Amino acid sequence: MLERVADGLWQPWLLGLFLLVGLRCTVSSGFFQLLGLRTWLGGLASSLMRGGRKSGEGGGLTQLQALSTALASTIGTGSIAGVATAIFFGGPGAVFWMWVSALLGLMTSFVEKTLAVKYRRRAGNGWEGGPMEYMERRLGWRWGAGWFSLWCVLASLTGGALVQSNSISAALSAGFDLDRLGVGIVVALCTGGVILGGIGRVGRVSEKLVPAMALLFLSTGILVIAAHAERLLPALEQILSCALTPQAGVGGALGYTVSSALRYGIARGVFTNEAGVGSSAMAHAAADAASPAQEGYWGMFEVFFATLVVCSVTALTILTSGVYDPAGALAALESGTVTGEMTGAPLAGAAFSTLFGRWGSAIVAVCLLLFAFTSLLGWDYYGERALIHLTGEEGLRGPFRLIFLATVVLGSVGQVGQVWALSDICNGLMALPNLLAVMVLAPEALREIGKGRSELR
Repeated sequence: MLERVADGLWQPWLLGLFLLVGLRCTVSSGFFQLLGLRTWLGGLASSLMRGGRKSGEGGGLTQLQALSTALASTIGTGSIAGVATAIFFGGPGAVFWMWVSALLGLMTSFVEKTLAVKYRRRAGNGWEGGPMEYMERRLGWRWGAGWFSLWCVLASLTGGALVQSNSISAALSAGFDLDRLGVGIVVALCTGGVILGGIGRVGRVSEKLVPAMALLFLSTGILVIAAHAERLLPALEQILSCALTPQAGVGGALGYTVSSALRYGIARGVFTNEAGVGSSAMAHAAADAASPAQEGYWGMFEVFFATLVVCSVTALTILTSGVYDPAGALAALESGTVTGEMTGAPLAGAAFSTLFGRWGSAIVAVCLLLFAFTSLLGWDYYGERALIHLTGEEGLRGPFRLIFLATVVLGSVGQVGQVWALSDICNGLMALPNLLAVMVLAPEALREIGKGRSELR
């Protein structure tokens, strides 16, 4: 039932809306993500080398901490288990649509982050903001801000807590034969130790963990792809053919449809880079940015790195290693006999095991543990901010943290299909008002591009 509700929400309504908003932002900017690549990516590279610590008015997170916090929630389960799930349920063509959603999402993310900084507000010694602020303060959409906040709270508990915890426990169970409930309890305790320190501690922990975990995963993943280099071109051809050819015959008489590739590719791409969903804009709003556009450029880098780099490495390790069997996957889908070992983290672990042997699953388990743990930190903050905006009660922060940690434990023993379907529903409903706001305010945000360009020189 959950999967049918998720499919009905995403196909074709949300799929079309995400692509339409991204296309509008792209065309209105003059394809800035491509034609302005040297400007925004080169400027951010030099800024990252300096540590991203250029301050504006002071009091917020450094820009590197804000980026790390946002990446902490985006480079999570979706980057490993999500990509594997998309390939299994949507076919290799899902990877192509994941790339398309990311390419268009670069400009959607720029608009979100620019607006989040422009309409944020002071909170103590730092900043707070996000889609609910620019919906309410700029557009007067109190209903939209409330709707976004409600579903953001639920998304933090499903996609933020359930999905991340489920993938951690599944990976550690497969890699080290650990008890899944025990894993969930330990992860909840570690998460609680960090989130009690607020966004400042989350930013500091993310700043240290994100670069290390990304380096570990990318270096080992590239080695797996290199070991099967002769299959790289056939894998790329398979991605393109399955994305564009109806009933692409990867499974003999059966085949994945273009609609299934679209549905899972875009949904998993959105889950990974959050462009259009609006959640990571809350982390960027807390940055000590010199201007709205400057933070918008950091938001573009977030999407580029999370999906076009990290997710691509995951997809290509699975498709080049030979562990993914399209015919077997389609047969299991047709007969309803899909198990947790066929998809998600176990599928990615099998791909790494083709090079690293029994250590392959362990590497994926460790990477997934780091990815998902940092995602838990980011999503708890998003849920807290949304709940406080929805109710106006700062005192609910503590009870929400307890509920979030309890959900982490619950997610460790949940069924993977149910968990992902819940996440898709909540992310989709949360994104609806934000996508409409981005569509309306895109021209205003894109006018900031010139200011950002001059500041990065």
